Amino acid sequence: MHDSDPRPILYSFRRCPYAIRARLALAASGPQVELREVFLRDKPPEFLATSPTATVPCMQLPDGTVIDESLDIMIWATARNDPERLRQPDTGSYADMVALVERCEDAFKVHLDRYKYASRHDDVDGLAEREKASVFLRNLDAKLVDSAFLFGARRAFADIGIAPFVRQFAHVDLSWFNAQDWPNLIRWLDAFKASDAFESVMAKYPQWHAGDPATLFPADPPGD
Repeated sequence: MHDSDPRPILYSFRRCPYAIRARLALAASGPQVELREVFLRDKPPEFLATSPTATVPCMQLPDGTVIDESLDIMIWATARNDPERLRQPDTGSYADMVALVERCEDAFKVHLDRYKYASRHDDVDGLAEREKASVFLRNLDAKLVDSAFLFGARRAFADIGIAPFVRQFAHVDLSWFNAQDWPNLIRWLDAFKASDAFESVMAKYPQWHAGDPATLFPADPPGD
């Protein structure tokens, strides 16, 4: 991409796990985007006009196409360019990985939200929701018994698609999380949090306002 070429615009929020995984996929695969950091309590009108759901992440391509789901951003980015072979796991298939990521959203994230934000729901027992979410985590721990990552010896699509949510769950009560009998999961999550890839996508950016100079992400995109 030449400097004069229009870039996709990514509306993001640093701490959102959905946005984290979108940034991880874009950092690994490209292309370089114009990142616009959104403060959820003060959403800019340009973002609201772009995102049908008013949620981050949301990416607008130069042709006007809007990709409003983080998983779809991951799929788009890695289909376009995949130098790390995130779609080609050591074991299993790309379809297996997408299915596990979708199960994370269906069987885990709902309970995670009801655990983390129990006070926002009527008649919700946060600890009961924590136990329901833990079923999925114990399954991940079992997958990690013989490998460093979910589908082999190196990170792949499923790892970056799921780890941000496990991190969010763990940090609700990190002492409790680290006391559980899922040593492989703890090892995997600790490695994710300590990785250069995670650190690189967690840089802090100021709130975006119309007219601000463009913030390019990643600073050094992978080659096409």
